Amino acid sequence: MNELKGKNVLIFGGLGLIGSSTARLFIQHGAHVTIADNRMPLYGANDFNVADLEGKFTLEIGDIRERTFVDAIVKDADYILNFAAQVDHNRSIQDPIFDNQLNCIGHLNVLMACKEYNQKAVIFYPGSRLQYGRITSLPVRETHSREPLSIYAIHKNTAEQYYQAFWKHYKIQSVCFRIANPYGPRSQMKHSGYSILNWFIRLAMEEKPITVYGDGAQLRDYIYIDDLAEAIVRAISTPACVGEVFNAGSGVGTKFIDMANLVVEIAGQGKVEQVPWPKQYDHFETGDFYSDVQKLQTASQWQPTTSLKEGIAKTLAYYNKYGSYYWDMMHKTA
Repeated sequence: MNELKGKNVLIFGGLGLIGSSTARLFIQHGAHVTIADNRMPLYGANDFNVADLEGKFTLEIGDIRERTFVDAIVKDADYILNFAAQVDHNRSIQDPIFDNQLNCIGHLNVLMACKEYNQKAVIFYPGSRLQYGRITSLPVRETHSREPLSIYAIHKNTAEQYYQAFWKHYKIQSVCFRIANPYGPRSQMKHSGYSILNWFIRLAMEEKPITVYGDGAQLRDYIYIDDLAEAIVRAISTPACVGEVFNAGSGVGTKFIDMANLVVEIAGQGKVEQVPWPKQYDHFETGDFYSDVQKLQTASQWQPTTSLKEGIAKTLAYYNKYGSYYWDMMHKTA
């Protein structure tokens, strides 16, 4: 990825899990990185995520819902990545207008700004596996039908369609991912609204029970953050990926209860408790899911390399060392 050297990269939501991890890769490849973030409470922004990169990037504090801020900041960027988002499924139900403002209007602001001020930029959009809705065939390919079940998933799907429309009608370049379940170091650990695997790691570290609904036999695809960041950087810098939509996952289906038990096993503490499904939870349950990532592998020469066991071990090691920067720990493991 030598072509990244000297390029200007703008990362909205760059203080969060995916944004900060991606920023590291761009910096390693010699790009000039600007991180834009509004430090919204309860979300992923954490200055500790980039504390060791001080002096290697520019930080701008602002909100993608504010068009004047977006207009001014996109003008010189070669690559734009928009990780600013409302990420809590439950909050999307409680406040769908807020979810729409961040997960739809914010993306329209970026697209309109590029249309008017920077048509050369390539934009990355991080969609979700939840865009597919109920799964009818495995592994899930990009051609699978999309009937999202929740407000959050509807808005993620709508934003992807904005990017596709701007590419079709205005040639605003973009690369769209439908991401499985990301996890790993630098994720927020304050609540369970994002990255359930990371949340289970916190519960195990605090020796609290990990709750699994039903038999926990549903399959899920978990992608380690370093693998995801590598996929993003490769795809956005590969011309053949422009205008395309890709699944991004490990390509491996793991039973939910097996994931929970693996967290307890590797942590050496905690326990798993199975409880009945909450009332009406099935309204949002998609069924088994794991990604077919062949399209992304072929287009970008990317390959996931981190097993679930290895990824959980790395994540536990990170939070054992730095957990106090991510939540008020009851105790800290040496």
